[in-house]
Amino acid sequence: MSAAGRGTAPDRIRLTGLTAVGRHGVFEHERRDGQPFVTDVVLHLDAGPAAATDDLARTAHYGEVADTVVRLVTGEPVDLIETLAVRIAAAVLAEQPVVEAVEVTVHKPQAPIPHDFADAAVTVLRRREEGR
Repeated sequence: MSAAGRGTAPDRIRLTGLTAVGRHGVFEHERRDGQPFVTDVVLHLDAGPAAATDDLARTAHYGEVADTVVRLVTGEPVDLIETLAVRIAAAVLAEQPVVEAVEVTVHKPQAPIPHDFADAAVTVLRRREEGR
């Protein structure tokens, strides 16, 4: 738990609108043809140590986070965007040790819905386990 006592760090880094083509979905045409997925990531951390020292090594590297997201979106297909969002969250926590919690939203703007709609999205929030 952060010093603020809220369970997540008081500071956030946001990466929004990261777009990559993936082959996720339950239908054969989704796997075959692919479609764009848009991902937003919010990293919860204490930015104080990095700000005090102006040292990239003491914060989350959002370029690396973007690489992780694109690797997973363009990688092994899954049926559900819920699965994809959880995988992204787990990878970010594993690869960015200063991140205390991560919120991942995966948007599927071309989801196979037979009605006019703007977006279909899933958001997950994952926290680093205590004692890590």
